[in-house]
Amino acid sequence: MSYDENQLPLPPSFHALYTDARQRLTAPLLEVQARYELCEDLAQHLLLQTQVSREDGLRLQRETLAGYRRALATPEAGLSEAEAGWVARRLAELLDWPPEAADATGTP
Repeated sequence: MSYDENQLPLPPSFHALYTDARQRLTAPLLEVQARYELCEDLAQHLLLQTQVSREDGLRLQRETLAGYRRALATPEAGLSEAEAGWVARRLAELLDWPPEAADATGTP
């Protein structure tokens, strides 16, 4: 795969969102790259919004990430449910929170 110089390389975790059982992309590569850049930008933006919650414990971490995940999975947000989950997991990674904090869907 070759990428334009100003495109970020796709991490395996995001690539997997667009890969079928035979490891083929389910959307054009440029589209997947654009979706990744959108999701990464969202995670970076939410990182700044969430910095204040760093020390508040796993319960609040789960609630925070679940809230973001629910909001991002709405049609208005323009992300798929899988992309919303990826953003939540990426945000947990950026915040150095435990990965399981992003797995909870929380209560509506």
